Amino acid sequence: MTTANSSAVDAVLERVKTGIAAFDDLMMGGLPRRRTTIVAGTPGSGKTVFATQFLSQGIMELDESGVFVTFEESPSEIEANMSTFGWEIGRWLLEKRFAFVDASPRHHDDAIIGHFDLSGLLARILHAVDDVGARRVVLDSLTQLFDHFIANQALVRRELVRIASALKSKGLTVLMTAERDNEYGDISRHRIEEFVADNVVILRNALDRERRRRTIEVLKMRGSRHVEGEVPFTLFEKKGIVAVPLSSLRLEQQSSTVRVTSGSSELDEMCGGGFFRDSVTLVSGATGTGKTLLVTHFLGGGVASGERALLLAYEESRGQLFRNARGWGVDFEAMEADGKLKIVCLYPEAQGLPDHLLTIRELVETFNPDRIAIDSLSALERIAPETGFREFLISLTSFIKKREIAGLCTATDKSLVGGQSASEQHISTLTDSIILLRYIQQRKAMDRGLMVLKMRGSEHDKRILRLTIDGSGMHVGGPFEDVPDVFGEAAMAGPSP
Repeated sequence: MTTANSSAVDAVLERVKTGIAAFDDLMMGGLPRRRTTIVAGTPGSGKTVFATQFLSQGIMELDESGVFVTFEESPSEIEANMSTFGWEIGRWLLEKRFAFVDASPRHHDDAIIGHFDLSGLLARILHAVDDVGARRVVLDSLTQLFDHFIANQALVRRELVRIASALKSKGLTVLMTAERDNEYGDISRHRIEEFVADNVVILRNALDRERRRRTIEVLKMRGSRHVEGEVPFTLFEKKGIVAVPLSSLRLEQQSSTVRVTSGSSELDEMCGGGFFRDSVTLVSGATGTGKTLLVTHFLGGGVASGERALLLAYEESRGQLFRNARGWGVDFEAMEADGKLKIVCLYPEAQGLPDHLLTIRELVETFNPDRIAIDSLSALERIAPETGFREFLISLTSFIKKREIAGLCTATDKSLVGGQSASEQHISTLTDSIILLRYIQQRKAMDRGLMVLKMRGSEHDKRILRLTIDGSGMHVGGPFEDVPDVFGEAAMAGPSP
């Protein structure tokens, strides 16, 4: 389909907002009304949650009633399971905004199916639709229906097409779920999509490096455009499915010319006057080179300037952070008591990267900080595959910039005297500034060095300067007279300023 034809069709198709966070962006505005969508996935991928959320959001956000036809779980089981997400199905049933049609074969084999004629089922669905004035209908799960009557699949398929056609002719938007046997195999176990689906959505829950990674993919949209490829999603309490459509993110944020302090006057001078208000800075260095100290100055400098600061710590406890900050003359405890600083310490393994991203977003929305520090990205990197980590970084940096928050992230270099961290390779093109911290051997002593490798949109000091640490924090001194090439590899590998 050409772009012109696709745009013309899109203009004609009325869209139905699903209410699923960010999913409507993948569908270029939502599901086409009066069409049928198959949501397929392996067991545990979130199909029933997706289907229930489609109905629930229609009720809560658009005042569109819905009908849920269940071929597997009982209505009471669905109501109980979905209450975790804050969906008040019981109340909606009483208000006649939600209706169940219990077509589970274990209870109604003869009454519903008969001699493979689903006319009785269709009549029940249409009655429920009229009773609540439904605009949306869910059939969950068609695989159970086919599995139960495996000897007559052709007849069941024919009857199912008849039901789908009848529902669409009444102007209903229909969503059907189906199971698949493999994450990347056939779309559905019984090839249902070939006969009834205008649109196909795939949910995956793949095992990667001993961790599950949930993704969603819009595989097919008949006569319309959509965002291609898999994007991550998670199941979030009180919210349901939340997707992160990376490929549809737009670089629309404005670029601020306002400078904010790094917390160190010497480093501000090296950076041409400080960091830009909406910039993200990466601090990369081996353990002990001063990354967390630089974070401490960044937070303290912001609070001293009247700003609110947020720290996400993934490697140290609150007690350690408070103790270390006091040792450098910074009182984190007093800042928190004044409501100017919020510190959240989490184990990276406690949840997946999409959940960490949602946690950060929620903290930003509730605390509304002017600057945010994440210490460290390397701790988060070890819990995710390479693709998932880069997706996380894209979403994180885009979110920070859009909110015009000054961001600072640290990454640990495995080499003590040089090289480039894996985190740095992933995020170097996404950040506005890169600060390298390195150990430098001088005769029989090991000194620390600091270099501003990149400062997007600004001139900066390109020298390698001496970094010292004492009871009052970090101090940037003069240049080294004779420095081994410990910065050379990273500087050459990194992007130009």
